[in-house]
Amino acid sequence: ATRTKSADVERADSGIGQMPARKWRSRASETLSSLQAWEAHRPCTDCGERDLPVETDVQNCNQRRADLCEKCRKRRTERKESVLEFVNTEASYGEDLRIIKEEFYLPMQAAGLLSQEQLQGIFSNIQELIDLNENFLEILQEEIDQAFDQADDDLMTVCIGEIFLEFVNMLPAFQTYCLQQSSSVNMLNALEKEKELLRIFLNVSQNDNTALRRMNLRSFLMAPLQRVTKYPLLLSRIIKATTEYHPDHSSLREAKSRIESHLEHINMKTKQEGNTWTLRSFRQDSKKKREVINIEMRETALKTVGWLREETRFVMEGSLQLAQPPDGQWVKKGSKTLKFQNMQVLLLVNMKRVSESSLESAEPGPVKDAVLVLIRDKNNGKFHLLREPLRLSNCIVSTDPDCDDTFELIEIRREAFVFRDSDRARTHHWFRQIRRYSRELGSWKKRRNALPNIMISTPHTRP
Repeated sequence: ATRTKSADVERADSGIGQMPARKWRSRASETLSSLQAWEAHRPCTDCGERDLPVETDVQNCNQRRADLCEKCRKRRTERKESVLEFVNTEASYGEDLRIIKEEFYLPMQAAGLLSQEQLQGIFSNIQELIDLNENFLEILQEEIDQAFDQADDDLMTVCIGEIFLEFVNMLPAFQTYCLQQSSSVNMLNALEKEKELLRIFLNVSQNDNTALRRMNLRSFLMAPLQRVTKYPLLLSRIIKATTEYHPDHSSLREAKSRIESHLEHINMKTKQEGNTWTLRSFRQDSKKKREVINIEMRETALKTVGWLREETRFVMEGSLQLAQPPDGQWVKKGSKTLKFQNMQVLLLVNMKRVSESSLESAEPGPVKDAVLVLIRDKNNGKFHLLREPLRLSNCIVSTDPDCDDTFELIEIRREAFVFRDSDRARTHHWFRQIRRYSRELGSWKKRRNALPNIMISTPHTRP
């Protein structure tokens, strides 16, 4: 009777029997142990190492941040601190610039202590530096805020190098200010001795104006020089704490190289002008020397064409061989009969800015003009133009299959030039880029179907 009653009771076990149940529990226990062991020894997400310490406490294991080893956790902390230091010091530098304008420049202008020419001589392009700092800082702060909004507490998604390269046009503005610093200080010293009201204003401001932190005007005028020389150090700290697999690593190195090259160029220009002071010197290498030369050529080209820096894009630059055929029959005679000379060539494009909020818009505006600047090799420490820039809207660019190692550029009603590079593929690249802007800007193409020779008259039309 007892057995019958037990049989009528509904079963509440798994139904798999005692032996299979024990085996299942054993395998489940082994699997759990394996998973815990794998969790404890999974590779570091930054460096890929598997030497993570074994965590016996489940809570500690769950709290381990992003499965990082101790070394990488420390590196991420250092990187976050370096990124925040970069942004915070940029904000402090911007505050010093605003003090220069609001506590010195504007009051001196309103009181008539100095003429506009004297103010320009002392404060140089301070307004340009203020505008650049505000735009740069705005983008940096947006990146920081976005990272925190996305729960990126380590700021790993913040790419300082990429942002710095987008605002690389601010470096020439620093150069303008630095090169005028010596004359600015000399003018301030002379005017302070000459004008008693100016001397009283500067003394009262330093002693009674709490915003100045008891610093004088000369100290604030040094802020741009101190900031531009600090960029390499700040970037070096971020590079040291950034793994080479990070997407911003190469941009950080390029940004550091660009700023050091500009500082070397400022030092070179300072010595040429006879000034005794120099910015912090950096170890020279062949890459930096080439970049310094490129900076100097770009400055020469910009000064020649007279365009705004923020509206100018350097499409191509480098060395080309140039010849000028006397009769224009270079194809029949062959390029071997021509006498080529080495020339530095820069292709500049003047573009209308789409947005005023960024120095380099992601969507560039329409091309307004394009020129080819020809510069002779450096002589006596200076570059010299071969001639005035070639405006591509007035040029015809062509090549011939029988002479594919050169291309011809004809300035309408003026001269003809034959170009070539030591590398044939690069010659073709130069040709395509120059022809592109010549066709886009040249009004003659609508009348003559872009035929290469202005004397050609043929019913053939190109698509």
